[in-house]
Amino acid sequence: MNYSNHTQIKLGFILFLLFFSCKKDKRNQNLTGLNLLRGELQLCGTGQFGDINFSESCSYETRETFNLAIALLHSFEYVEAEKAFVKVIDQDPECAMAYWGVAMSIYHGLWAPPTPSVLTKGKKLIAISKKLPKSEKATQYIEAIGAFYDNWKTIDNQTRKEKYARKMLEMYQKYNDDTEVSVFYALALRASALPTDQSYLKQREAGKILEELFKKEPNHPGIAHYIIHSYDYPELAKLGLSTARRYANIAPNSAHAQHMPSHIFTRLGLWDESISANLRSAESAICYAESVAPGAHWDEEVHAMDYLVYAYLQTGNNKLAYEQYKYLKSFKEIFPPNFKIAYTAAAIPARLAVENKNWYEAAQLNLLQNLDIEWNKFPWQTSLLHFAKALGNIHLNNLEAVQNELNVLHAAKQKLTIINDDYKANQVAIQIKTIDAWLNFKNGHTDKAIELMKTAAEMESKTSKHPVTPGEILPADELLADMFLMLKKPQQALNYYELNLKKHPNRFNGLYGAAVSANQLGNKNKALKYFNLLIQQSKKSDSDRPEIAEANTFLNQYVP
Repeated sequence: MNYSNHTQIKLGFILFLLFFSCKKDKRNQNLTGLNLLRGELQLCGTGQFGDINFSESCSYETRETFNLAIALLHSFEYVEAEKAFVKVIDQDPECAMAYWGVAMSIYHGLWAPPTPSVLTKGKKLIAISKKLPKSEKATQYIEAIGAFYDNWKTIDNQTRKEKYARKMLEMYQKYNDDTEVSVFYALALRASALPTDQSYLKQREAGKILEELFKKEPNHPGIAHYIIHSYDYPELAKLGLSTARRYANIAPNSAHAQHMPSHIFTRLGLWDESISANLRSAESAICYAESVAPGAHWDEEVHAMDYLVYAYLQTGNNKLAYEQYKYLKSFKEIFPPNFKIAYTAAAIPARLAVENKNWYEAAQLNLLQNLDIEWNKFPWQTSLLHFAKALGNIHLNNLEAVQNELNVLHAAKQKLTIINDDYKANQVAIQIKTIDAWLNFKNGHTDKAIELMKTAAEMESKTSKHPVTPGEILPADELLADMFLMLKKPQQALNYYELNLKKHPNRFNGLYGAAVSANQLGNKNKALKYFNLLIQQSKKSDSDRPEIAEANTFLNQYVP
């Protein structure tokens, strides 16, 4: 090689390095301020999250990581999904779909609306991805989620979710033979459903699409997961039972995949299955927390605990239910301090008190302070505890204290109304109506009390359950039945207990109330039926609930 050629090659190499360096600097500048999550993936177990083959991933070298990121995304393992997509970005900065993946990882359509910082991040990610080379299908994916992030300062969350769903519909109509397009469309459709729409048209349509896909791809985590979310309603839950029993095995290393089947089990009153699912979920969540933040507790563990306590209470197992509460009170650090943790921290003590009709305990409740929760940011969650306190004080005749709790509930409703969170404002409105009803009852205005309680029950019947909760602190129908029973009107009480049991199968207090009402009516066969059910579902718990003792005493009268 002569000197001239050597100089040209060297010069060319230097120019290449300068070009690459400038390009790299430009890319880094594009990513500045995005707070992308990086680091080694923390996957407990063997990293099994189901089978994914996403056709719009980028370079061959990143395909395995990209598919893992999609699998994690489909099981709502959002943090690890983002880290996996960022690994793809770091390895292949020109991969437009990796930026899409991060934007999808921070879009939690079924949960609380994103914060401004999240929306800003999403919009920047979409802007970067739009400038990169990509296929026509990738362009449509990016434009679809971009519709959610566009104009977020002026367009409300629900409208933007609907815009995203319409864009995904266009994709689905064009690529309905593409599994991932179909799955993401079904999720977008389900997420856009209004909680007040009890026709469940969107949920049914999403479920129909997913069920057809599940026949072809029985090990796909997103298909199974979103079937459960589509059918997480009393009227639809049976449609999701077989899938619920399979999902945990599809993604065994996902804490959320272990928990999610319990949504269906709870709808159907299958308490033993719910308990098993949430014990596995909590164990998986603890494993994850030990990897990323030793000594802290992840929100998936806390979320599982709420469902555990609810299921334990329905089996009459106060011992294990209170152990969960004691354990929660021992926590010193949680992550992230979000709406799920706030809900559980308020709901568990409220449930324990009012489900047991321990009115003194209910009246003494206070928000947990050992957890890093800014309670003023969670008016709906705090209302759960103040609702329980109000009920406790009513039954103790501390009516002045009840008014104080009502004032807190009205303030919570006003906060939610101001921020246009109509669903949660309505939930608090139901609580207010219920407390008004019981106040009137205590003051001897029984006709007014029944009227108000019927209104509360009707309001509740028209509102779907939020995915964060296994159920209301106390169902309005059940409280109305309790009121009729106290008025010595067992037929009306039985009617409402049975109505409530259709919506909340195998609730402990519902079964007990129905049995007592039937017995007072002289309907021994129906009393036997409900007392037997109560005994059957509590037989594994060694329950010390007085209702169980009463049931056994009644049943022993009819043993040959």
